[in-house]
Amino acid sequence: MRMLKVATCNLNQWAMDFECNMKNIKASIVQAKAAGAAIRLGPELEVTGYGCMPVRLVRVIRFGLFNSSSSVRILWWDCLKELLLGDWTNDILCSIGMPVIKGAERYNCQVLCMNKRIIMIRPKMCLANDGNYRELRWFTAWKQRGELEEFHLPIEISEALSQESVPFGYGYIQFIDTAVAAEVCEELFSPVPPHAELALNGVEVFMNASGSHHQLRKLDIRLNAFMGATHARGGVYMYSNQQGCDGGRLYYDGCACIVVNGDVVAQGSQFSLKDVEVITSQVDLDAVASLRGSISSFQEQASCKVKVSSVYVPCRLTQSFNLKMTLSSPKKIMYHFPQEEIAFGPACWLWDYLRRSGASGFLLPLSGGADSSSVAAIVGCMCQLVVKEIANGDEQVKTDAKRIGNYTNGEFPTESKEFAKRIFYTVFMGSENSSEATKMRAKQLADEIGAWHLDVCIDGVVSAVLTLFQTVTGMRPRYKVDGGSNVENLGLQNIQARMRMVLAFMLASLLPWVHSKPGFYLVLGSSNVDEGLRGYLTKYDCSSADINPIGSISKQDLRLFLRWAATNLGYQSLAEIEAAPPTAELEPIRSDYSQLDEVDMGMTYEELSVYGRMRKIFRCGPVSMFKNLCYKWGTKLSPAEVAEKVKYFFKYYSINRHKMTVLTPSYHAESYSPEDNRFDLRQFLYNSKWPYQFKKIDEIVDGLNGDSVAFPGEEASYGKEVGVVAANSGDPSAGL
Repeated sequence: MRMLKVATCNLNQWAMDFECNMKNIKASIVQAKAAGAAIRLGPELEVTGYGCMPVRLVRVIRFGLFNSSSSVRILWWDCLKELLLGDWTNDILCSIGMPVIKGAERYNCQVLCMNKRIIMIRPKMCLANDGNYRELRWFTAWKQRGELEEFHLPIEISEALSQESVPFGYGYIQFIDTAVAAEVCEELFSPVPPHAELALNGVEVFMNASGSHHQLRKLDIRLNAFMGATHARGGVYMYSNQQGCDGGRLYYDGCACIVVNGDVVAQGSQFSLKDVEVITSQVDLDAVASLRGSISSFQEQASCKVKVSSVYVPCRLTQSFNLKMTLSSPKKIMYHFPQEEIAFGPACWLWDYLRRSGASGFLLPLSGGADSSSVAAIVGCMCQLVVKEIANGDEQVKTDAKRIGNYTNGEFPTESKEFAKRIFYTVFMGSENSSEATKMRAKQLADEIGAWHLDVCIDGVVSAVLTLFQTVTGMRPRYKVDGGSNVENLGLQNIQARMRMVLAFMLASLLPWVHSKPGFYLVLGSSNVDEGLRGYLTKYDCSSADINPIGSISKQDLRLFLRWAATNLGYQSLAEIEAAPPTAELEPIRSDYSQLDEVDMGMTYEELSVYGRMRKIFRCGPVSMFKNLCYKWGTKLSPAEVAEKVKYFFKYYSINRHKMTVLTPSYHAESYSPEDNRFDLRQFLYNSKWPYQFKKIDEIVDGLNGDSVAFPGEEASYGKEVGVVAANSGDPSAGL
């Protein structure tokens, strides 16, 4: 038996905070060495933080990280030099993620080091360039798959290490007893992943450094890829990831793992407040060789393989059979329910943002409705996680909590409600249109969480604005139920909504001063992904905030979360809040009229989720969406009715698309998010009449009216049908 101890990790890195990142890297190496590991794998771009890619990286290179144009001394090289000059890499192979500039190109690299030497530099060959990722904007993909090239180290690094150059490119390291190679994040998901070719060349250990973000219901896709990589060809697959908010909308969800021959033998947490989490496994490489020897097709393909370049290192990584060693065995994979993902992911993201922003807490306009109550529950969950982690002995969380909560005399949080009282303000900003029921729900939920709750009436402020308007114009608008026009009705609702935003930011900046607390409070937004898609929000209302933990979560999922949180977080009022019909409460309540969200929108939240997924995930324009919904809804609606629904959605989607340009930075959780800053890049000025597309839909409906059409309905293969139709629809953004 060739016994090998390997270690991989989740690291909570912060883009451009080299001190923080180096501290975590060193801690992970120390833990790996203490466990007796021969290999330590870190996340992608762990030195700089993965989120360094946008303009920040360009600025890093242009301004401040070169001491002079002649020395070409870059801070990330300084960090690597610090690791190599110390004893960090002694007797352990370390894979360190950082950018490397070679000639005129900039590469996303894994630097493989051991015993104070750089063994080779492996540049990333397949760059992530969709959804949240724009790697091609900042890096170049390595395209040479032939011989390794010689890379001359920066002069100061070369002199410090007494090493002039290193091999650079696609290849692997051949040790005396095994072969090890890197595969960087996106490469695993490419049509022809490197590990397939490397396995045929005898590589037994694969190290995947990643920067993968959380998305609801996504983890199984990732884990299936790891298991599939070694199930049919054998091998040890190590995966490392960042974990936390490194300065942007994404939450990197960790889940570092080790897979042997298709079985998961170690798995790290998906959501955690820890800055460093290291997992290790003792694996038998002879089991890899045995599996490969039993697969005839593997042997045949290996005999005519394309040779991959390698670097020989005359060292041993494995140990011989020893009963004192415990061999890692397959374990059951841990998956969270979507409700748990909504609770823990945004809660951890909020904690990182809070502790790194310098703020002293959060302020939330709490209406008593489902959305703002979901945000409040997530903050409550964050407080529970903080107290739990402190009880588990995490000194960093304890230090941060003491500073944020303004604890003195050695005190620290021991109870979540007491901690919430120090860092969380909720404000019910009622008007003459608010019901007593929502007011009481907001108060009850705030009490259950422990928040400092305020009840404010905004009628005086709204009245003052209307009086000013009347003085200027001589006219006073009326609600529709009182005989006013649609324009007047909408204007009156917008005034209330925008006054709440102004008041929220004023309270967030001044309430700490009122209570003799240091710092400021971050305002939390509470609009969901479906409202953003439809544009069912006032531009610059309470949807405008500092950050929004639910801005990429659907109403359907939030309602599931509320039911779960009522029991599992102990906030019983959430059950009543979830059961109440959604309403903005911006219009007067009458005996024969009560404002409801779905009536206002002209569509249900369930329908909005369908529209959103078809528009973004399946790339449907109006015509292809209509065709597919004829299949999906054909048992319930006629083609003409489906056509009207599709046209109604696209009309209001396009009219309100401009609102997405100022959407509050939100936690990314959903694959159909309309967030305009980074994920869903589209125009924001449309011809909302869609004349050509809508005409085509009408022509199809007219053609169907004379035919006998049988639609398969719900049992149709929705994903397949959407894919087929969308594939023939041209450009999904501007086409049919």
